[in-house]
Amino acid sequence: MRVAVDGRALRPGPARARGVARYLRCVLEQLTRLFPDDEYELVDPGRVRLLSAALTGRPRLDELSAAPDVVWLPAPAPVAISAGMPYVLTVHDLSFEHRPLDYAAYDRLWHRLARPGRLARRADLVLCVSDATREAAIRAWHLHSHRVRTVLSGPGGAAGGRTTGTREFPDGYFLAVGALEPRKLPSALVAGHRRARANGLRAELVFAGDGPLRDKLEGSGAILLGHVSDEELDALYSGALAVACVSRDEGFGFTPLEAAARGTPSIVADLPVFDETFGDAALRVPVGDPGALAAALLRLEQEPDFRDQLGEDARAAVEQLSWERTARETRAALLEAAS
Repeated sequence: MRVAVDGRALRPGPARARGVARYLRCVLEQLTRLFPDDEYELVDPGRVRLLSAALTGRPRLDELSAAPDVVWLPAPAPVAISAGMPYVLTVHDLSFEHRPLDYAAYDRLWHRLARPGRLARRADLVLCVSDATREAAIRAWHLHSHRVRTVLSGPGGAAGGRTTGTREFPDGYFLAVGALEPRKLPSALVAGHRRARANGLRAELVFAGDGPLRDKLEGSGAILLGHVSDEELDALYSGALAVACVSRDEGFGFTPLEAAARGTPSIVADLPVFDETFGDAALRVPVGDPGALAAALLRLEQEPDFRDQLGEDARAAVEQLSWERTARETRAALLEAAS
């Protein structure tokens, strides 16, 4: 089977650290290992061609590849595909539909040009990274349920050896990883940390990532590291008291899973997706509630036995996820569409 893959998520730059890029890299690595007779060609139409495809239907992504049997779109994006060419679309979340103003103007234009609902309705199969995303996509885009499948993602990036010589935080730290954008609610986390500090918390709050809210967070008392290397991120995960993922919307949520693989517990927003991945193996807080966040931070600092047990429970939960399984189920969908 020959598959043309929309490879724009893997362009050089900060976007390579985002969840879609991590997903695509991990799945492709397993696909090429498990199915060496298949061919997966990454196609990047380029920015000028992207605009042309969105407005005129040219160039068609499949025509930029060498006679593919099927096209795989690893996320909704502006694209043109020839009539009769089968394609499979992966959907990670619908936050851009639920709260478009959480996104910068360029991102809103990108999603508008992508016409994700139309793209999903025309796809041979739609793969969703969680049941929560599947239900949201069916409801929002009026999709036929038999053409929409849940294919759980794997556990994010693999744990490596802990790097030496990284930053030290003598009183410990809580870690948030990802874009500093409205959907992630970093200001709520800062407010919760400030309230906890007023009640005796000693640990710092550290953000690894960058984004449009960085200027607003400067001077907040949080430590803003910006983008960090994979090696330093591995060490940051391992050394944290806990990772905080308190977004108002998550399709899957890699960062607490990556922490769990290292035995580090997490504080997560009370979202349906974390029922699927963690169950009771993470400390849950209502979305956007600084008081609940403060209480969670204090508990994890002051109760080391509870923190250690939660980390072990999280490690056990994440062991149920597998990129190999994701790749096998993705390949089965591609083969079905190609047939």
